Amino acid sequence: MQSETTAAQAGRWIGRGEALARLGVKAQTLYAYVSRGRITARPDPEDSRRSLYAVSDIVRLSGDEPAAGEIGQWLPPPEESGGADFELRSSVSVSSQGRLYYRGMDAIQLAETATLEDVARLLWDARSVNPFAEVRPRVGATPGSSARGRLFAALARRADEDADLKARSAETLQIECARVLDEAVDAVAGPGPRLFLHQRLARAWKVREPDAHLIRRVLTLVADNGLDAPALTTRAAAGAGACPAGAALAGLTTLAGSSAISDLSRASAWVLAVRRQAADAARRAHEAGALSGFGDPAWPQGDPRAAALLRVADLPLDLARAMREGEEMTGRRPGLGLALVAVTRRLELPREGAADLLMIGRLAGLLAHALDQSTNGSPIRARLRYVGPEPGAN
Repeated sequence: MQSETTAAQAGRWIGRGEALARLGVKAQTLYAYVSRGRITARPDPEDSRRSLYAVSDIVRLSGDEPAAGEIGQWLPPPEESGGADFELRSSVSVSSQGRLYYRGMDAIQLAETATLEDVARLLWDARSVNPFAEVRPRVGATPGSSARGRLFAALARRADEDADLKARSAETLQIECARVLDEAVDAVAGPGPRLFLHQRLARAWKVREPDAHLIRRVLTLVADNGLDAPALTTRAAAGAGACPAGAALAGLTTLAGSSAISDLSRASAWVLAVRRQAADAARRAHEAGALSGFGDPAWPQGDPRAAALLRVADLPLDLARAMREGEEMTGRRPGLGLALVAVTRRLELPREGAADLLMIGRLAGLLAHALDQSTNGSPIRARLRYVGPEPGAN
């Protein structure tokens, strides 16, 4: 104990007990941080059987103070978490000055040429190697009557197969994620030639080859959305030991029940009405207060991803006019959900096509959050405030 006290007074090194208390983790997790180089350790000069841990690394991982140049994102707000601090550190993506960046690269610019495989490698920090080169097609169909059902079934199967608790290197995990994403797309699109992921989907949906770039753009633009609820769920599962497929399945289930999916359904119904009755439907919907899909509080100046999609969508005249007049009526620009629906209607995809594309694209980002949390993530700490009956009162 004397060695810990002396080290603490020095202000640079602390003993195991204080390190565990500050991090709020078990000893095995502390040792894992040391083995991965996240925390520097050295022998205690007063007792070589003990180790001391760098205070600066402990502070960085515990989230007590941000490192220089970091952009913080908090979820949920303190008032919604009982006043508890809730901060997650992520190197996956961030929105800054009205743009979305994947590991520092502008998502809009990436979407001009990048495939989902390219974006996945970037988000997974696998730029020096290609994890998709190790992927082989899986024999056998995935059960399920809908694309979403088959997608979930494929992830559940992988979560069961990959639930090995032994440590795996970052490169091994990246290959695992590539296999998960590849099998997920096959579950939705069915077996076929080993094309790019967006080409497999376009082939399954009978999209003309000149229009396949729209599917590619959608998948790359929706791949991540910062630290929202699906990303938080994924990170919590990964932090608790879930494999990438299991953690991503938790996040994707959260996405499936979120307002983002229900908003797509409302936007789809509105778009169908507009296509039948042109802009008159938009005017009546606006007068009834039911014109949805325009504006997003997260993007006061308009979501640049929506603008990027609509700029190249080549929408039919009736739908393009309704978009324009809807923006004039509301004073707000079309949001990403409405842009997704407009593009999928333009391509004549199945009714749930927008939601299917959103979930497939987001799977790449959720796998990135699972990887990031498993290999580089700081501990996830929250406070549960019990508000139930007094213990023993009944």
